[in-house]
Amino acid sequence: MLGNDLTVPGLLFVRASTLAPFTLPLMSSIAERVSGESPVGASDRATAQELSQVLADVRERTAMLVAPLSDEDATTQHDPLMSPVVWDLGHIAGFEELWLLRHLERPLEGLASIGEMPGLFNPFEHPRRTRGGLTLPGLRETWDILTEVRSKVLDRLDHVDLAPDAPPLTRDGYVYHMVAQHEAQHGETILQTMQLKRGAPYRPLGRGVVPSPRPVADGMVRFPGGRVAIGTDDRRVAYDNERPRHQIDSAAFDIDVTPVTNGAYLEFIGAGGYASSRWWSPEGWAWRAESQVEAPKHWFCEGDEWWTRTFDRVHRVDPSHPVVHVSYYEADAFARWAGKRLPTEVEWEAAATWDPDSDSQRLWPWGERPATASQANIDQVMFGTAPVGAYARNVSPIGCYGMIGDVWEWTMSDFGPYPGFTSFPYREYSEAFFGSEYKVLRGGSWATRALASRSTFRNWDYPIRRQIFSGFRCVRDA
Repeated sequence: MLGNDLTVPGLLFVRASTLAPFTLPLMSSIAERVSGESPVGASDRATAQELSQVLADVRERTAMLVAPLSDEDATTQHDPLMSPVVWDLGHIAGFEELWLLRHLERPLEGLASIGEMPGLFNPFEHPRRTRGGLTLPGLRETWDILTEVRSKVLDRLDHVDLAPDAPPLTRDGYVYHMVAQHEAQHGETILQTMQLKRGAPYRPLGRGVVPSPRPVADGMVRFPGGRVAIGTDDRRVAYDNERPRHQIDSAAFDIDVTPVTNGAYLEFIGAGGYASSRWWSPEGWAWRAESQVEAPKHWFCEGDEWWTRTFDRVHRVDPSHPVVHVSYYEADAFARWAGKRLPTEVEWEAAATWDPDSDSQRLWPWGERPATASQANIDQVMFGTAPVGAYARNVSPIGCYGMIGDVWEWTMSDFGPYPGFTSFPYREYSEAFFGSEYKVLRGGSWATRALASRSTFRNWDYPIRRQIFSGFRCVRDA
């Protein structure tokens, strides 16, 4: 522990004055949320006070994440796959200004013609690989823009119609939850960038204490099959691609009790899993041959031991943690080697939420209460995965552990619309990405905020991506 560290119960903080060009707001509030129970989220009826707190919560976390960065850290493009951090911050500000100011001048009844702000911070105009060449503002200037936009948003919040019969965009606070989730998702993106950071490693401002793990039975459990409900009809916080809730028939299958661990993955490596095309799809083997990967991203071998780096910490690969930073192709190869396969996203959601005994769907694997930092490894509090068994309540009706948090889990499903899908409030969030190029990931990671973590939440990415906090579990046909 360095001399300028101080301890907050359950959390280590570094003095903000040594790290940031701006003052980190509400440190005690962040400490309470990191160690506490109830996430800031939607109540049964949206109020201006609740929505302002939701927005404040995500902004506090954004401040916490960028506080350790110098201006150079924030303006550098550390990897072609990721934006400079100030681009993410400028995009957050632009998105909020577009949706909570411009589009609220006359709330939309249908689709917005502009879903992403035009100009410097438009992701379609400026692909990630090009953003390092843009003339971007500095960290302090960008933060001032964020603050100015937020001030205007809060000034008009009390005058916005949030009633159940309001226009769809503001009804029950939908657009505010959308903007808050958007910022929270970029927080996870910033953490991906910081794991790839050039120069001195990123040192998080605070780290939570990892709970002591309890034994979790290894092996697989059976989902008996049958007609299940998938998705949601929620129009307060859920994205359009999660809707509508629909019925679908599922055959019986067996599914891993836990995500695949580092220990299991080390067996795959030791068995020559990366050396033989036998276990790889043709596309996966071509990628492996071209990329020359031999282990998950950030792993390296010294002598007979495998090591990994998580931000500023270098440590031996812990067999008890879920494997992370693997591509879809690596996950698929492991599953083939193990005599299994990856789940479809329907199988994943059924295993996470469906209770065969009551023939009903849970909102969360453990029941109806939303996720908190004590129920699952989410909300960026550990800055890394936790040992399997660290969250004893994180168990689904059929007995699957850890389906929320720790690692996003690859599925074999392409990203596409559900039957009856309708874009809202703009096509570029989901519809523009439908197709076979992207694979769906489920469950959220340790870096996912609670308000952006749901059993129905659908993430997607290219099958080659490994900078994301991705792992997997396997299934076998019954």
